[in-house]
Amino acid sequence: MEKKFEENLGGSKHHDHNPCIEIAMEIHKVETPPKRSSLQKLTNRLKETFFPDDPLRQFKGQSTKQKWLLGFQYIFPILQWGPYYNLNLLKSDIVSGLTIASLAIPQGISYAKLANLPPIIGLYSSFVPPLVYAVLGSSKDLAVGPVSIASLLMGSMLRQEVSPTQDPLLFLQLAFTSTFFGGLFQASLGFLRLGFIIDFLSKATLIGFMAGAAIIVSLQQLKALLGITHFTKEMGLVPVMSSVFHNTKEWSWQTILMGSFFLVFLLVARHISIKKPKLFWISAGAPLLSVVLSTIFVFVTKAQHHGISVIGKLDQGLNPPSWNMLHFHGSHIGLVLKTGLVTGIISLTEGIAVGRTFAALKNYQVDGNKEMIAIGVMNVVGSTTSCYITTGAFSRSAVNHNAGAKTAVSNIIMAVTVMVTLLLLMPLFRYTPNLVLGAIIVTAVIGLIDIPAAYQIWKVDKFDFIVMLCAFFGVIFISVQEGLALAVGISIFKMVLQMTRPKTVVLGNIPGTDIFRSKHQYKDAVSIPGFLILSIQAPISFANSNYLNERILRWILDYEEEETKSHSDLRFVILDLAAVSAIDTSGVTFFQELRRVLEKKGVELVLVNPVGEVMEKLQKADGTNDLLKQNKLYLTVREAVSSLYSSMKVVSSRHYQKE
Repeated sequence: MEKKFEENLGGSKHHDHNPCIEIAMEIHKVETPPKRSSLQKLTNRLKETFFPDDPLRQFKGQSTKQKWLLGFQYIFPILQWGPYYNLNLLKSDIVSGLTIASLAIPQGISYAKLANLPPIIGLYSSFVPPLVYAVLGSSKDLAVGPVSIASLLMGSMLRQEVSPTQDPLLFLQLAFTSTFFGGLFQASLGFLRLGFIIDFLSKATLIGFMAGAAIIVSLQQLKALLGITHFTKEMGLVPVMSSVFHNTKEWSWQTILMGSFFLVFLLVARHISIKKPKLFWISAGAPLLSVVLSTIFVFVTKAQHHGISVIGKLDQGLNPPSWNMLHFHGSHIGLVLKTGLVTGIISLTEGIAVGRTFAALKNYQVDGNKEMIAIGVMNVVGSTTSCYITTGAFSRSAVNHNAGAKTAVSNIIMAVTVMVTLLLLMPLFRYTPNLVLGAIIVTAVIGLIDIPAAYQIWKVDKFDFIVMLCAFFGVIFISVQEGLALAVGISIFKMVLQMTRPKTVVLGNIPGTDIFRSKHQYKDAVSIPGFLILSIQAPISFANSNYLNERILRWILDYEEEETKSHSDLRFVILDLAAVSAIDTSGVTFFQELRRVLEKKGVELVLVNPVGEVMEKLQKADGTNDLLKQNKLYLTVREAVSSLYSSMKVVSSRHYQKE
């Protein structure tokens, strides 16, 4: 094997003067990174943390006037595309705006009831927020309004302390205040460039959470679809099903029959649009058509007197101001802060994810921090104009995209349509049955159950699948917020586990080459006699330095157990540091202690390819130059093995001659 290894490195005794071999055996110096002051390092670190997109890049080399213009365009994206807006774009936006309005009106009423708020609040929330977003938002496809999950969260969290039936005014005030704090939190994340906080909601967590919430939302609609009047206030699967089957005497066959008809109609319309995307207008118009048909049927047959519950009278007119209803003191301040934080994070995550999805389809960029500011300001303004939490909804945005929306003007068209409805058409909703609203909600949230994505997670990462299941079952059996917290906690635990237990792999030489790769991954990779070559594949810090020390010593023990079979003493431990991106003082101590332990065993520690920050800190800490001696620091594993293997043979040869 020694002969074969020498051939791999190009070192044959018959070709000592081959120039190719001389180049191959050349040892390159590991360069020290350029010196930077502590202020420069801090500035660079802050820039990479908070300004990875370098938003000031566009201002470089511009005149003062141009800088002011670019500044206004950055704050108000509408100024970027507004001057170039034309009639052709308007035609497309009118079509898409009217289309999403036909979906937004029935969904707005339905989601408000899901949040235990008056139905009119859902329409208010589909009027003002889209206008604000059209000015501040950077997405061309995002359709803004109430969404199911945030509505469910707000309703369930506020209902823990305040009853929406016994004290509806206080409940409404707390909803507006929660929306204010949610918007303030969202805008603050954008202003302070802290968007990475929402990254703690991993894809697996969101898929499990959304699926569980979709089932909970659907189960809540059994009250409307079965005609039950005494329904549980709890959200879990067990209490809901218990309430359904303990109140069978309240089931209304008229409600069940009518509700089943409209539910099947809406599901069929959705299925058609999924199979044939060009027929998107079928699923987009189906909810409004269902509302119209069911309202006419109830009005003509007087079904409200035969067990069919209806919405009742809705106030006519535009959003009344609500800044006087915001509560910033009192015993419920903790509740509204918590509710605002949770609903703010969930709605922000959903809105940005939806915006980026459609931006990728149309090949344009969505600025995450701008979106946070836009959604946050939208909710702050909304809380003062009788609106509750809103964001970009996937179902409406998909319809908006398929309808051919070109700019955010589609949101303005939708808002104008809702305004006309508020001013002129509210009496028409008086006889709208609650069952059709339940059917609309079920049809909307069923798309949140993403089985193909769950299967993909199962195939790729079993731990992520467990996180997803924890979120799913936590939401179903415990509560929506506790299920989400459980999944986030497990995700953070996984991240901590990866940080505290980094991977270390043994490298071997691939025969016929000078390449060194993991022996576990490449079965034909062979060990080099006298060498233990390890690759550390994570930053080294206080959290993992003790583990790494123990793990490397265990690798050495494993080697020593095998050396009795191969009759090869361990001479060098080579650490490949190419994947170690950072190190702290505990990491430096780890190298120093490991060197001392190995010296007692008669083994030398050799470092390979430490990156800039690692090299710099080791240099500062290595006062006696023990770690970074010329023969203990190499650029590549091949160079290290070549040099050390040659020196080892020379020593062995001298020892043999003395004997």
